[in-house]
Amino acid sequence: MRTYEEILDFAADRKGGRAAVLADIPPVLDADALAAIPDDRWLAQMARGIFQAGISWQVVENKWPGIEEAFHGFDVGRAAMMSEDWFDELLADPRIVRSPPKVQAIQQNAVFIQEVSAEAGSFGRKVGDWPAEDFAGLLDWMKTNGARLGGATGAYTLRFLGKESFILSPSVVARLVAEGVVDKAPTSKKAMQAVQAAFNTWKDQSGENLTVISRVLAQSVDA
Repeated sequence: MRTYEEILDFAADRKGGRAAVLADIPPVLDADALAAIPDDRWLAQMARGIFQAGISWQVVENKWPGIEEAFHGFDVGRAAMMSEDWFDELLADPRIVRSPPKVQAIQQNAVFIQEVSAEAGSFGRKVGDWPAEDFAGLLDWMKTNGARLGGATGAYTLRFLGKESFILSPSVVARLVAEGVVDKAPTSKKAMQAVQAAFNTWKDQSGENLTVISRVLAQSVDA
């Protein structure tokens, strides 16, 4: 497996220098800043990812103000107690993506967030305190306990709200395959453990966070 510096050099050669590779990398928040994010924003970001799955992200972006209104700002308590009447109203509401399984998943994730918040103080506190060295475990926890948060949805939810993270995009997977970490897109726990171990090695070598390393890997291969 090549070192982080070697992979960064590959990316720099492709992008015209290290500064170009490292530009515009999303900020990473510390545990306390993540803990301070209101629960409704976690539910909103989960909902955005769920709605985006399988359709154009721009469609959801264009609809987003109406979606926020339709879900009453993603008030977690209100969404968790969604009545059959409200569910039916949402499925008839042209402001949202009218998919029964996706709307149901938002209600289920509101319950999930409520339960975690009651235990940890806030959903963000639980996420913030989760060690980056077990980010794969955090993804598995969200997939197992949440609704429709597997695949890239959980990872993007965490990335967009500032959690140190890796995203297994096709480009990142291509670099992982090239380094012998996996032989295809990882789906099993064993493969995800191998991915986490590789990221932890590059993290130790570089002192960088997972988000930076993930973006470097993504830019190190031809798209």
